Amino acid sequence: MDIEFVAAGAALSPKTALARLVYEGAALDGVLGQAAAASRFTGAKGQTLDVLAPSGVEAARLVLVGLGKAEAADALGVEHAAATAYGAVKASGLTTLRLELPDASAELAARAALGVRLGSYRFDKYRTKEPAEKKPSVVKAEVAASDGTAALAAFTPLAALADAVAFTRDLVSEPPNVLYPAEFAARVKALESLGLEVEVLGEAEMMKLGMGSLLGVGQGSVRDSQLAIMKWYGAADKTAQPIAFVGKGVCFDTGGISLKPPEGMEDMKWDMGGAGAVAGLMHVLAGRKAKVNAIGILGLVENMPDGNAQRPGDVVTSMSGQTIEIINTDAEGRLVLADAIWYCQDRFKPKFMVDLATLTGAIIVALGNDLAGCYSNNEELAANLIAASNTEGEPLWRMPLPAQYDKNIDSMIADVKNTGGRPGGSITAAMFIQRFTNGVPWAHLDIAGTAWKKPSTIPTSPEGATGYGVRLLNRMVAEKYEG
Repeated sequence: MDIEFVAAGAALSPKTALARLVYEGAALDGVLGQAAAASRFTGAKGQTLDVLAPSGVEAARLVLVGLGKAEAADALGVEHAAATAYGAVKASGLTTLRLELPDASAELAARAALGVRLGSYRFDKYRTKEPAEKKPSVVKAEVAASDGTAALAAFTPLAALADAVAFTRDLVSEPPNVLYPAEFAARVKALESLGLEVEVLGEAEMMKLGMGSLLGVGQGSVRDSQLAIMKWYGAADKTAQPIAFVGKGVCFDTGGISLKPPEGMEDMKWDMGGAGAVAGLMHVLAGRKAKVNAIGILGLVENMPDGNAQRPGDVVTSMSGQTIEIINTDAEGRLVLADAIWYCQDRFKPKFMVDLATLTGAIIVALGNDLAGCYSNNEELAANLIAASNTEGEPLWRMPLPAQYDKNIDSMIADVKNTGGRPGGSITAAMFIQRFTNGVPWAHLDIAGTAWKKPSTIPTSPEGATGYGVRLLNRMVAEKYEG
């Protein structure tokens, strides 16, 4: 999507749809007022109204989009309204969308542009026969701004964010025969063009490190497991203690020997959504040249059943030295994270670690598909994450880590077992991960319900991969950890 900032009242090209974003209850004169009254359009958030362009308006089509009440409006609401406007005209046959805002400040104009960029995302790589009338025709968005230069400056870091979210969505959308661990690692390796440093460890290197927990998950697959280490040194002091993010990257999850039911198994291509989000975060930090030292660790595996696959009842030894009894091979993400997190804290000594994982169905039972669960051993880190999530519209809900539940993952024959059963399943999964943090400030985000939406309820996030986590982590880093 091409973005341009123009002066209010600038001439319109013949194939332009004009979208005016209006506050609830705003006075609309003449034809617009009559149309609004006839349709009960009030400007409530998310409302749209197609209007026959009045005399004197050069646009081929005019759309009103509601922003909601002026006193409650915010930048996120402008993003959603802009994305809604795009959705209303995207397949109209017109090529340009002009957005007019009641407040054409540089910041809000930039956020409107971000809304269109995010809302226009499509994963079209494998479409070959889509009817022309269903394909989006709008390829350019013009956003009216009082100061185009300032708006462009405000949009530059947001454009880097949009690129990173699209990168994550692409990863999560790819079919598993295309995006397997080595291919995932190759795609993040290519981000070195942004200034990142990327290392990739193969199975032999991980075996030397003692990563029996991670390697056990992938031993049933013909695809080798990988550990990708992404490094961004943007702080003035390149040796300053970094912050760190760890992602679960199960590129396909059959459940292993504890095989999942066939219905819906195709969705398990997005079981690498946590690693996708961490990769996207590192993408945006490098893209906007963030003044911070940050590490991203991606544990990349496939969980497949074959004659060499891990069995229920096996005992593996993690990099930490802790032994793990395998109760259910479908509780595999925490096994990947156990070694990735230990490696992260052991090598990089970070200020904190945040892991992201599509970890449990239990979190969906608890919170549904609009909230991700946040577990943490550190109050400040948890508060920073939740504040950023609210600002960016990627909501988190703080979940408990009650000490009495820890006994549920004690094993009769090893140090720990990989599942504590169905009751409190998301909690005991988090408590399992906590055993491998070595006391480092840590948060675990269970994004099983938010990494993929079908259908979508957010105009800036079309159906499918959401890129959840990139925005909230980028916001938290920008506001709390850059110096």
